[in-house]
Amino acid sequence: MKAGPSQEEVRRQNLSSLLRHIHLGGPASRAALAERMGLNRSTILALVSELTAAGLVREELPRDTGRAGRPSLVVRPETARVYVLAFDVGVDYLAAARIGLGGTFLDRRETTCPRIGMHPGEAAGLLAGHAKQMMAAAPPDAVCVGAGAAVRGIVRHPDGLVRSAPNIGWTDEDFGGDLTGRLGLGLPVLLDNESNLGALAEHLRGAGTGLDDLIYLHGDIGIGGGVITGGRLLRGSSGYGGEVGHMIVNPRGGRRCGCGARGCLEAEAGQNALLDAAGHVPATTGRQAVRTIIEAADRGDVTARSALHTVGDWLAIGIANLVNLYNPAAVIFGGTLPDIYLGAAAHIRSSINTHTLAAARENVRFRVCRLGNDTVLVGAAELAFGQLFDDPLNHRAP
Repeated sequence: MKAGPSQEEVRRQNLSSLLRHIHLGGPASRAALAERMGLNRSTILALVSELTAAGLVREELPRDTGRAGRPSLVVRPETARVYVLAFDVGVDYLAAARIGLGGTFLDRRETTCPRIGMHPGEAAGLLAGHAKQMMAAAPPDAVCVGAGAAVRGIVRHPDGLVRSAPNIGWTDEDFGGDLTGRLGLGLPVLLDNESNLGALAEHLRGAGTGLDDLIYLHGDIGIGGGVITGGRLLRGSSGYGGEVGHMIVNPRGGRRCGCGARGCLEAEAGQNALLDAAGHVPATTGRQAVRTIIEAADRGDVTARSALHTVGDWLAIGIANLVNLYNPAAVIFGGTLPDIYLGAAAHIRSSINTHTLAAARENVRFRVCRLGNDTVLVGAAELAFGQLFDDPLNHRAP
């Protein structure tokens, strides 16, 4: 028979659970925490005392209660003192943020860059420079407890090797190891693709809060997907699960994809497909370029409207396949996809209904991401905080 968890293991699990509650749910009284966790108040008191002694939380009077009588103390995360570094390697930009316990953005830096041709070492150097500036501006007693990064590409789990990132020109790059060395913190930079981290962020803090089964679709030059099933991120055997952008939706005569195949979802419904269908050579790229076409369609431009519907049809076929496969409670659109979906919602919904099983689609909801442009950075931060939550009292930053 397998032995049950020891008293020490139960204590460690409870510490982790309580810290997660404070991190995700915000300040709460001991009584509220006891109710949420199903523990008695004396146990909660002991756990809070340990986390307070470790410098992870503090107790203080609530702000502006508006109630008569003596208010109960609330437990708050040490947001200004305990933080992680989050990085986002986009197709045409690099972003870095310092995010405190509790999910608060404390500092943020961003740099635009060429779409193709930036060497991984150059990207790591720029991000490390941003990180060092942010850490220098942090309070003297603040500590970094982790680092996480997102890359537009196929990332191996758990070692974070970037196997392929065709839209930025990388193949088999140990970008996480390079960035770890340049930061010199003695902490590994955990790496994942942007769609997995977007799914994690929207599940924990965004439009998917409270939903254990969802699909997050992220659009820019390409399209990526992250799948949450049973409350957990679906990775597959090597971390390549959820590569929905390379689902073949148009096998005959489809557009050439950066991966080498034809008719992939990202080739048929990504940003370039929309721009080409609209015959548009944009002065800008990314979300602004997409918005230019959607605004033209709203003004009655027939070519722009046709382009939006064509891309919407391919997007709908991809979504229909995912709904039939995974039966999610929600499909959440991030990156440039919220603009495309909202620009042709009725058309896309009608096409999805045509291609999905009635039973699979009857309860699915379609939502735009709640975290907006911060979605991927929030996901990278949550990945980094996971190391702290695994063992709050024994996780020590240098």
